Amino acid sequence: MPAVWDDTPDERLLARARSEPGAFGAFYRRHEDRVLCYFLARVGDPEVAADLTAETFAAALASAHRFRPWKKQKPAAAWLFGIARNNLAMSRRQGRVEARARRRLGMAPLVLTDEAIELISALDRTALALVDELPGDQRDAVRARVIDERDYPDIAKDLRCSEAVVRKRVSRGLGTLRARLEEK
Repeated sequence: MPAVWDDTPDERLLARARSEPGAFGAFYRRHEDRVLCYFLARVGDPEVAADLTAETFAAALASAHRFRPWKKQKPAAAWLFGIARNNLAMSRRQGRVEARARRRLGMAPLVLTDEAIELISALDRTALALVDELPGDQRDAVRARVIDERDYPDIAKDLRCSEAVVRKRVSRGLGTLRARLEEK
């Protein structure tokens, strides 16, 4: 990745994606693993997770020109995961991965080797193992919020604490995970 994109905010990368392909490439590299893990945790199949990830980024590239952070008041990563959630929901309704965005961009279908499938599975195992290493209160909060996608009030009720406490546990847990991933 060219150094020019290293410190560029996601919102600016999306704004420049149409005119400078390297900008979207930087956005992709920055979020690819998180999106892939998101799908892998939900579908359990590396090939389907990879297909959904490819479709999500193709849809993001095709619609990057419509991203308006100042109107939506949400960060680019939240916008990207909104696309991911929609793709997952559509995939579940249809019983297959929709490839419309990839076709629109002329992208070839994704073909994974056995080695790539194993690497994706290892990534999922690594992420889940890191979550399991968190202190119990943080682990439970991160699993409930990030993996199970539960709302803070619901988690707080189950954990018998306030929403603020749950938010703090999730924040601390994610901070710990981020630090551990940066060490590797």
